[in-house]
Amino acid sequence: MSHHPTATVILALGSNLGDRMANLRAVPAALPPYTCVFACSPIYETEPWGYTDQPAFLNQVIAGKTRLQPLTLLRRLKKLEVQIGRTPTFRNGPRLIDIDMLFYNDLILESPRLTLPHPRLHERAFVLTPLADIAPELRHPVLHKTVRELLAATDRAGVKFYSYLNRSNL
Repeated sequence: MSHHPTATVILALGSNLGDRMANLRAVPAALPPYTCVFACSPIYETEPWGYTDQPAFLNQVIAGKTRLQPLTLLRRLKKLEVQIGRTPTFRNGPRLIDIDMLFYNDLILESPRLTLPHPRLHERAFVLTPLADIAPELRHPVLHKTVRELLAATDRAGVKFYSYLNRSNL
């Protein structure tokens, strides 16, 4: 087995259908061995965004070390969404689980399947709020601002603290 250097990957999780906490918990539990999670933010409840006639979301950000290349990791994450129970829906529609790659080290990538860093993360308080809990000084490689600075520029009104996820549940 060839040994790739590990990369730090940061993922945003969202769920607004079914047992939302269980859906979030299933992700870090399913990532090993190819990705080992080392940080999980608290969970926030947020009003739906885009399409608003749907239940509130639970959002969380997790960080891990991976040996997979970005597109290989993306394929695994999409497969994992389906395993947890995601079915096709429309953009910004309700979903059992949503896993978005926010950062892969400080890689800047624009491809048809994946843009890194995530192209809309700097507008989204529901991503920046939990991200600031685990990586406030992380600097966005395109915008050259820290997560803390990006969060200060967004409206956090619809984002409410929901729960600490006990690390021992992983």
